[in-house]
Amino acid sequence: MNLGRLFKSKTTPRIAESPPVNYLDLRSKPYYIVASVEVGNTTTKCILTATDLITGKTYIVDKTVKMTRDVRLPKPGEEVFAHTINGTPLTKESIAELVKNTLIESHDKARLDIKTDLNFVVRSTGVVAELDSPEQVGAFIQALAKGCLDAGVPPRLMTPAMSIHNILDKFKHYTMIEKVIFMGAVASCFPPQGSTGVEVVANEMEGELATAGIKEGSRWTDVDFRNPCLSMDFGTTLDGRVTSEELPYAHTIGNLLGLAGAIPDAVVQGTGLVDKKNGATLDIFDAKIKPEYGIEAQSYADQIDELVIIEKVPQSRNKYGLVPVCPQAAALNNVVLIGCDVGVNGSDLEKLSKIGADIHESRNLKTLFGTLDLVMARVARRLVKVGIDEGIVTGNTAIGVTGRAGISGSKPRLILEEIEKLGLYDLPEKNVVFVDDGLARGAAVMARCMNSMGTPKNPLGGLRKGRCILKSRMDFETQKGGAAVPQQAHPEKDTQAYFVGGHKRA
Repeated sequence: MNLGRLFKSKTTPRIAESPPVNYLDLRSKPYYIVASVEVGNTTTKCILTATDLITGKTYIVDKTVKMTRDVRLPKPGEEVFAHTINGTPLTKESIAELVKNTLIESHDKARLDIKTDLNFVVRSTGVVAELDSPEQVGAFIQALAKGCLDAGVPPRLMTPAMSIHNILDKFKHYTMIEKVIFMGAVASCFPPQGSTGVEVVANEMEGELATAGIKEGSRWTDVDFRNPCLSMDFGTTLDGRVTSEELPYAHTIGNLLGLAGAIPDAVVQGTGLVDKKNGATLDIFDAKIKPEYGIEAQSYADQIDELVIIEKVPQSRNKYGLVPVCPQAAALNNVVLIGCDVGVNGSDLEKLSKIGADIHESRNLKTLFGTLDLVMARVARRLVKVGIDEGIVTGNTAIGVTGRAGISGSKPRLILEEIEKLGLYDLPEKNVVFVDDGLARGAAVMARCMNSMGTPKNPLGGLRKGRCILKSRMDFETQKGGAAVPQQAHPEKDTQAYFVGGHKRA
């Protein structure tokens, strides 16, 4: 798929990918360089981004991707404290080593120095779907931080600036830290808070990053993806959020969770073309193969569609699609949880593998790829439909899609066609955007938010078609009496404050 174009025809999906950045410009222009480090169920990535602080546009400098299943095996004496969704064992030491190597490799490829060129690191994980306790989450956070530190990342690059004095001289002109402070709202949207101050869904922070990243990526298109909006991140697991229409800060009124890329992965695992346990669609994806969307693919898609459950998460569930949730806390905070599952916590994924086996035995890869594209397009429509039925998605809501199972192949065109069926918009193509590397772009946005670096002339915050909200933020903070600036802490030890880049929750 060619993601590098801005489509002008109104009948085609808006797909955004930034052009490559000039290496010499990184040295001479005010670029803010951020490393997004993510250990996911399928892939582990270090994506280096550079944001032009004049225009606010973010460029991808390097993308280093490894398969998480290739993490080294636990050594004697190491404790296996977590597994990926496919059962790959993880230890704190093995995660730290994987993160360290990925960070170093990425910087070497980009010809950048970790200690002198890097400006911030944001770390995240999609493996929370398989974590059962806060202790496990804390251990994972510490492992991510240790990997960054072992790679040579200075601790100050993983925590927010306390004042203007902590901002590098070359960036002081671009920060508004003396006018506004970071209150926990990334790209002008507060995260949901449980009654005890914890997230109502385990991967909400992934949804936060994806939403912010789609907001940034949409700048390369003609879609205004600001509040109110709905983001869908189709990684191995599903994340995303629905935001409200408020100023200066919106609230999270919906969260998406459950299975996403795990659905086509399960189908492919039945073909025998990939490992039956750890195989992924990425292993056989070939952009040269043109998918077929005929009667056969439609029929197989119907079979898979019947096995995929998409609904408002029932109050009785504490896990949905393998993702820990707290429906009670969500209800208390007026947050609608929209889940995607196959059976109960993936119990029927084997049925998808049997369908995959049938496709491979009796058809070909063109039919297989066509089937998977159709399935994920329908998943997207059904997720949006639940949001509409629950009253949190309207014709004013922008829709954004990111993640491998949502932007590969011909999925953008098919998703746009499926959403058009819902009748939300007169011009769907002006309200739906597809963005590459949403999570990494979101990391770049988060880093700037935490250091109060914005672009008033090209704002990410505020409402669609609205103006910059800097003045509104200043007034809001004055009325609230300001917010406490987070205390400096060690990113490897403070698991509460410094997960995903370091911001504390309000």
